[in-house]
Amino acid sequence: MAQPFELPDFYVPYPARINPHYERARVHTKEWARGFGMLEGSGVWEEHDLDSHDYALLCSYTHPDCGPEALDLVTDWYTWVFFFDDHFLETFKRTLDREGGKAYLDRLPAFMPMDPEAGYPEPTNPVEAGLADLWRRTVPHMSADWRARFAESTRNLLNESLWELSNINEGRISNPVEYIEMRRKVGGAPWSAGLIEYAANAEVPESVAHSRPLRVLRDAFSDSVHLRNDLFSYEREIGEEGELSNGVLVLETFLGCSTQQAADAVNDLLTSRLQQFENTALTELAPLCAEHALDPEEAGRVLAYVKGMQDWQSGGHEWHMRSSRYMNGGGAAAPATGPTGLGTSAANIRLTAGLRGLRGLAHTPYRKTGPALLPDFPMPFPLSINPHLDAARAYVVGWARSTGLLDPEPGVPASDIWTEAKLRDYDFPLCAAGIDPDGTPAELDLSSAWLTWGTYADDYYPAVYGRPRDLLGAKAQGERLHALMTLDGTLPFAPRNALETGLADLWRRTVAPFDQGARAKFRQAVGDMLDSWLWELANTAQNRIPDPVDYIEMRRATFGSDLTMSLSRLGRGDTIPAEVYASGTLRAIENSAADYGCLVNDLHSYQKEVEYEGEFHNLVRVVENFFSCDYPVAADIVADLMASRLSQFRHVVDSELPLLKQDFALDAEAARALDGYVRELEDWMAAVLNWHQQCDRYTEDVLRRHFAPPTAVTPELGMSAARILQTIGR
Repeated sequence: MAQPFELPDFYVPYPARINPHYERARVHTKEWARGFGMLEGSGVWEEHDLDSHDYALLCSYTHPDCGPEALDLVTDWYTWVFFFDDHFLETFKRTLDREGGKAYLDRLPAFMPMDPEAGYPEPTNPVEAGLADLWRRTVPHMSADWRARFAESTRNLLNESLWELSNINEGRISNPVEYIEMRRKVGGAPWSAGLIEYAANAEVPESVAHSRPLRVLRDAFSDSVHLRNDLFSYEREIGEEGELSNGVLVLETFLGCSTQQAADAVNDLLTSRLQQFENTALTELAPLCAEHALDPEEAGRVLAYVKGMQDWQSGGHEWHMRSSRYMNGGGAAAPATGPTGLGTSAANIRLTAGLRGLRGLAHTPYRKTGPALLPDFPMPFPLSINPHLDAARAYVVGWARSTGLLDPEPGVPASDIWTEAKLRDYDFPLCAAGIDPDGTPAELDLSSAWLTWGTYADDYYPAVYGRPRDLLGAKAQGERLHALMTLDGTLPFAPRNALETGLADLWRRTVAPFDQGARAKFRQAVGDMLDSWLWELANTAQNRIPDPVDYIEMRRATFGSDLTMSLSRLGRGDTIPAEVYASGTLRAIENSAADYGCLVNDLHSYQKEVEYEGEFHNLVRVVENFFSCDYPVAADIVADLMASRLSQFRHVVDSELPLLKQDFALDAEAARALDGYVRELEDWMAAVLNWHQQCDRYTEDVLRRHFAPPTAVTPELGMSAARILQTIGR
């Protein structure tokens, strides 16, 4: 077949280098693969397959500085993972054998014991035998914390292959948001990041391993690796393997554009993710090391880890340009069209990559937009309203007055953000009443107060800290709010403003029935929302519009989605196993519901945020910037994505939730609890839409009434802490 599109010009900011021990690794890994039955007779590879794919070259490019023994081991790991991918394809994907595939995958974690002395099962195929050998050779060099993290990323890489198999079974192409999320696990880049820690002798200190900056770096690294691979592998995957998990195909389908246009869009997203990586490394690593008091040796390991990810990007690109596994115009044998030689791909940098980065820093605030363009909002789930709504409306005004939310803070400019008239217009109890239609009066009062406090806090941060670019003040305020959420329920200090008074009251009343573990989980959820507002302020300080992937993921936190879902989980106790909540299926259900609510908000709040508040943390504005399109086109794209996320929710509930119950062998009680949790998410989406359509917060006449000429930059949260305490106390 003719090549489906011309490869775009890639942004490769770092030169590729090659490890001098390449030839040794190439010889070694062939002997290793043959010894474990991966070549002749495997039904998957012959010797020429391994030679042409040249994983030793991949690892020599991606780990240019490691010693010979480390390069041998890393090369064996990559040989194993690519063999697994092809073995799973031939054995289970081509035959559409999901049941057999699951049984095959269920055995593999046993070959990664935390204590290797505990022993291994008897291997039954080359994948199991190879994994046992690799695990034995690797884990003695790494800590128990690393073992747990790497085992988890390996399990994700293996188990999410079932997601790909399910999509093939249904002939279904995922939507872009779902695809990016799942590709991180299926594509294996988080797994690669774990091997970077080993190869670069750069194990990340556990105190920062799960921090937001390192998570963003890993996610941006992962997305860049996968999107680059999608461009090179499109011809192989779509034309030869019948795959549907490819970013070019996903965007081609979702945007209704040509293959070439989709490829160019994927490359633009790849460039944006690389620039996200660079921005995070330059602006967030030094504060992270200082905040956690890392010593020079620990900080050095963090920097070596980041350098290792940079090497991987450039080396991975060089290998894709040369490996016969991919569409590359002939690989190393292709005629030269520009600078040639090892590492010269870095010379091929698009001018448009730099222009896109500049455009992301060129937001013009307070641009006149006119009324928000609102599509038809799909909503298949019925809305029910709690009969205690009117009483909650009266209660929340009194609560806000008693905590000081309606008064300016003495000596703090721009802190007079709300009045009683505004609060009544915003009508947070209406949202709470739809979220929890069966709640008691006390439960509805508490959830209404959470919504009120969360939205007040989200308005307060940009008004008080955003315009003066006071990031240190915002961070100090966040630390005080974190400190108020004590696990023993005591008050560590007297609140000094309405923000602290409100949280202290809500925290005390909310966690009273929780045990210590539940309190810690709830504190983490609230803390994630607090930290997400710092992310918004940092973007505002740089006047930096985020890319769509980073925005959507952070939006779940700024919107309070993660917080509210964690509360519903806690209200169910241990009825639903923790591993069910951690499954890809349930995360897909939760994320698609959360995204629906976030996008409903962004479509309604566009005029308020862009024209009246000078904001850019709105997906419509993000899409305008990223795709260089006008407001109506961007609004259509966001509306399509909103409908797609609702469709994704229904698809996973109908098609994958039954498989989840079967895979985890849930008993009747747990299955009923899981169904009840899904119904609560349906209530949440219906309530979020109803509130946006009924409250006086977003329409043009209301905006004229609420806003004088703009004096502050205030992003929109929406209902920050929706669905609070739906099940607590029942």
